[in-house]
Amino acid sequence: MLAPLDAHLTDARPRQLRPIHRPLVELLYFGVKEARACLFAGLFFLAMFCVPRAGLAGIPRYDVLLAVALAIQAWMLATRLESWDEVKAIGLFHAVGFALEAFKTSIGAWSYPDFAYSKVLGVPLFSGFMYAAIGSYIIQAWRLLDLRIRHHPPYPMAAAIAVLIYLNFYTHHYIGDYRWYLAACALGLYARTTVIFRPLDRDRRMPLLLGFVLTGFFIWLAENLGTLLGVWRYPNQLGAWSAVHVGKWSAWSLLVIMTFTIVANLKHVKARVHVPE
Repeated sequence: MLAPLDAHLTDARPRQLRPIHRPLVELLYFGVKEARACLFAGLFFLAMFCVPRAGLAGIPRYDVLLAVALAIQAWMLATRLESWDEVKAIGLFHAVGFALEAFKTSIGAWSYPDFAYSKVLGVPLFSGFMYAAIGSYIIQAWRLLDLRIRHHPPYPMAAAIAVLIYLNFYTHHYIGDYRWYLAACALGLYARTTVIFRPLDRDRRMPLLLGFVLTGFFIWLAENLGTLLGVWRYPNQLGAWSAVHVGKWSAWSLLVIMTFTIVANLKHVKARVHVPE
């Protein structure tokens, strides 16, 4: 069912549009492509919204969500919406995310209050798919928007900042939060980096850093939805729900940088990344 849609969305043949209509049409196509790239995340959050807290047919909610996430991933692989290499990368996102979840819940940063058979170290296994969904979005957007990267920093430097960003999520509980220093380093590394994308039939450009910030913002909105539904809760939300602190936006934006770095190392993606000598 998605094949005709994808074929239409990736058709870059020139369109004859009036100048007054072009911005609106390109914005529409950009929105549709973004929504299509969020296929995994959209279906997963739809399941979070639809599955009641009591679960289904006697199966706890967290276990149902794990089954749904695995089914979505298997379907995307079977229908070749994702390749094995991409699934391996998404599996890495899952592992990295689950390790972070296990640490954060162990120190009380947030909690998963409901019972589940699939909980390990107090964390339901489906939680890693929330991180994998970010990787899936970037992979899908790369194809649908025909992304190309200009002036990407050298890969060792990009990998180093990505690792430091990830480590800071752990170490800031003990030696201070250095996210703004890391953000400043990332700003320097990616200051010249431009992403070229194709909403319809013409190339458009924007700073890659802006893409990181915007993606982080929408993840922050999704996190608000997840806590509102009670899938997980921060300590200040145990009595009554309140919006997730806006500071999490910066944390998610940095995590997007780390995720992007992993995706940029995929073989077919690397061919579209320009690293100046």
